Amino acid sequence: MSEALKAALIDQARAEGFAALGVTRPDAVPEIAERLAAFVAEGRHGDMGWMAERMTWRGNPAALWPEARSIVMLAEPYTPEADPLAVLEHPDRGAISVYARNRDYHDIVKKRLKRLGRWLIEAAGPDTTLSAEPPRIKVFVDTAPVMEKPLAAAAGLGWQGKHTNLLSRELGNWVFLGAIFTTLDLPPDTPAEDHCGSCTACLDICPTRAFPAPGQLDARRCISYLTIEHKGPVDEALRPCLGNRIYGCDDCLAVCPWNKFAAAAHDARYAARDELTAPRLAELASLDDTGFRALFSGSPIKRIGRARFLRNVCYAIGNSADPALAEAARPLANDPDPVLADAARWALARLG
Repeated sequence: MSEALKAALIDQARAEGFAALGVTRPDAVPEIAERLAAFVAEGRHGDMGWMAERMTWRGNPAALWPEARSIVMLAEPYTPEADPLAVLEHPDRGAISVYARNRDYHDIVKKRLKRLGRWLIEAAGPDTTLSAEPPRIKVFVDTAPVMEKPLAAAAGLGWQGKHTNLLSRELGNWVFLGAIFTTLDLPPDTPAEDHCGSCTACLDICPTRAFPAPGQLDARRCISYLTIEHKGPVDEALRPCLGNRIYGCDDCLAVCPWNKFAAAAHDARYAARDELTAPRLAELASLDDTGFRALFSGSPIKRIGRARFLRNVCYAIGNSADPALAEAARPLANDPDPVLADAARWALARLG
C-alpha cells in the first residue's frame, strides 16, 4: 500500500506543478546539527539571530515535530528565461535576484503543498500500516526552522553543490523547495550523489569571496544576506563588491554548468515582471513609502521595507561611476533613516 500511495503522490505532485518529489526520514541527516552549530559558533550567520535561537529545531527535524515519521521534499523550478547576469553590464540599472522579480514564492509553494498534503491524507485513509492513528501533516516553505537543502539531498532530489544550494542533474539549481512532514510511514528514497567534480565556477565568480571552502558559506560576506537580511550599513570594504545588485545575488547559481539541463518554470507567476527585470536606479531612488509598496505588492522585496531597499539602491548608484545619478541620491542624504542617509552620502562621495 505504501509504495502505491507514494507512486500516486508523485503523480499528484506533478499535477500540482512540482518537478520532483522524494521522501526521507526526520533523522536521516544527523550531521545537520553539528554543521549548524559550527556555522553559528563561527559567527557566519551574521545578524540572523533566529538561527541560533531556534538551533535545536533547525538542527534536528525530529525535534521540530516528534510524531513525524516521513518528510516529503518537493522541488519546483523557477528557471529564468534569459541570462540573469546580463543586467550587471548596465550600471544605471538595478539587479534583482530572479526569484524576486514577480510573486512571492512562499505563498505560491505553500498553497500547493497544502493542497498536496490534503490529498495525501484523503488518499491514505485509515490504513494503520502507514500510521497508527489518522494521518496528519505539517507543511513548511523556507520560513520555518527546517533545513530544506540537506533534507532534499537526503530525499534524493539532488545534492548540495559547492555553493551550498541544491543542485540536480535533471533540474539544475533554479528550484524552490518545500517540505511536508507527515505521520505516515512512506518508503524513503536513496540520497543523491555529488556530481560537482572538480568544477569551482560558483566559488570563483563570487564577488565577495563568501565561500571559505567548497560547501561552506559565510553569510556575512554573501550579497544575498547583505542586501536582504542585514539591517545596518554594509561594511565599506564590501560596498564596491555589490555592484548594481540591489536585492539578492544570482552569480553562483547562474554559472553552474548543470543548468544546461534546468527544467523550465511551470508557473507564469515566476516570470519576471518587466518593471523588475532591470529597473532604472534613478527611478527607484525616488520611491516614497506609497510608491515602494505599490511597486513591490505581492513581491518578497516588500518585506525588507523602503529604507533598506533604497540603501541598496544608493550603494548601486555609488558603484555606477555615473555622475548623472548623483542627483537621484542627493535627496536621500537627509533621510530620517540614518543607514539610508549614510548610504546616500557614500554614493555622493563616490561620484564626486
